[in-house]
Amino acid sequence: MAKTSEFVLSERLEVSTSSTAVNGTIDLGAYIDVGDSQGVMIKQVDFIWQGVTSAGAAQALSLAVTANGVGQCQVFDLNRGGTEQFADDNALVASGQIHYGYDENTVSNDADIFPDRFGRPGGRVVINDNLYVTTNWTGAIASNEKVSCTVLVTCVITKLSKKDFMALAISSSASSE
Repeated sequence: MAKTSEFVLSERLEVSTSSTAVNGTIDLGAYIDVGDSQGVMIKQVDFIWQGVTSAGAAQALSLAVTANGVGQCQVFDLNRGGTEQFADDNALVASGQIHYGYDENTVSNDADIFPDRFGRPGGRVVINDNLYVTTNWTGAIASNEKVSCTVLVTCVITKLSKKDFMALAISSSASSE
């Protein structure tokens, strides 16, 4: 049962070197309450790709790259060490890609995993204090410029039964290695 209206949390990561992963976190600690069996239900995750000028201003992606490229971004509810993981990892909350065709000036994107794929109807419930974000760009980036990926997480605070909260706590702390 949702206890709040939808709200959005965000994290922006900037990649300056091709094929080098950049990592960040989204703090959920203020929204999780163990005593009240309260968690965060993630309803939607959006990935927004932009270019960044040498002065740090937003610009079109096409101005920041100098060749064909692919951006990948993944969001986890467990720390996976800042590396990309396969889609069968149960800690994977959302994953997306963007494909940029420099010569044709074309863009396409893929949302690989949505928040409700491994969760309950309506969204993915998380009870950990952080979401972990990993992104990278494969392709040439213009000198002194960057590629930015902004992750927007739409969620609500939800109340779980004690039994459901405990089951989620056990599975959320387990390693998938």
